[in-house]
Amino acid sequence: MGEDSDESFTKRLREAERRAGQLEEGQKVSVVDKEEQSLPALALRAGTEMISALVVGVAAGWGLDRWFHTRAIFLIIFALLGGSAGVLNVWRLVKPPEQ
Repeated sequence: MGEDSDESFTKRLREAERRAGQLEEGQKVSVVDKEEQSLPALALRAGTEMISALVVGVAAGWGLDRWFHTRAIFLIIFALLGGSAGVLNVWRLVKPPEQ
């Protein structure tokens, strides 16, 4: 169990490092470019990024409003922050890569 699991762990660690961009010298990895992604996949990811950031912001604001017994002050602030974070995430997703 010890030797096989060590080899398996090492192999999985190398694969994770390759995917994260931490390549060792002489190694190459195939990375999916933004041009290779299909348009529906890109649209789904952009929508998911936008909605998830907005939901997290609204939930945080609602929770703070309930905790501090205020009206919708934190809800409005965090909804705007969440929406801004969603727009920023989508912008990072669709902007052309710098070379």
